[in-house]
Amino acid sequence: MNARVAILAAAFLFSTGGAAIKAASLTAWQIASYRSLVAALVLLALLPAARRGWGWRMVPVGVAYAATLVLFVLATKLTTSANAIFLQATAPLSLLFIAPWWLGERWRARDLLVAAATAVGMALFFVGQEPNAVTAPNPWLGNLCGAASGFTWALTVAGLRWLNRTGVPGGYATAAMGNLFAAALAFGPALPIPAFSLPDVSVLLYLGVFQIALSYYLLNRGLAQVPAFEASVLILLEPALNPVWTYLFHGEQPSGLAMLGGAIICAATLLQSWVHSRETDSNSDSAPRSGRAKKSS
Repeated sequence: MNARVAILAAAFLFSTGGAAIKAASLTAWQIASYRSLVAALVLLALLPAARRGWGWRMVPVGVAYAATLVLFVLATKLTTSANAIFLQATAPLSLLFIAPWWLGERWRARDLLVAAATAVGMALFFVGQEPNAVTAPNPWLGNLCGAASGFTWALTVAGLRWLNRTGVPGGYATAAMGNLFAAALAFGPALPIPAFSLPDVSVLLYLGVFQIALSYYLLNRGLAQVPAFEASVLILLEPALNPVWTYLFHGEQPSGLAMLGGAIICAATLLQSWVHSRETDSNSDSAPRSGRAKKSS
């Protein structure tokens, strides 16, 4: 139960990112740089595992994660929070092409179906022209940044799996490295350093300490004990609540097509996780039976 609560708490904190980012008067580049700097310092200071095992193999994964962090902030500032989070969730579509190339994993029929559904959901975000709004001044460019963050997140996921295969402890160290890279990547465009107001400092501290560092810690603690399918269901709390917070705090309303596209993407992800969990359970059930049969013979 504690592990499930940890995952739900992580998803809850993740979901507040859109509303918090839109609450700051700073530019997207400034938010991306300073929130990641805060997150990296917190992870390095409080988690010994974040300071161990650094090596060159983590660098490409850290760069991909850094790009994801920066692109998500850009997307959230330019388009609606719902569009940003749902487009980032299109990562399975990119993994269909990345996994065979990087990990040598073959396609399966269900992967193609999930990818097709995800592509349909993503296309709905680009159908028609969403009107510009105070909280979404450039929806088209923001949607492109959101789609790009889905691709870089897919690279991050594949990279973490690659690190695990090579025996490199990815986890917290890669998260700390990625946040440092993100802070450095966005620092140039974030210049000149602004005169920080108290509300902006509060938002940056919240984003860095709670929305990234604490949520990442809680998610890792929970994933160690909760089955993958159940965890994927609990994590869906993030895209479900993200548009709610931005509506309550900023009055932002995503388009009907965007919500439909997000629903399709979440449903496809949920279906993929469910099928994968059934296959995993089937394999784990058959392994002991085959082992006993071999021993008795």
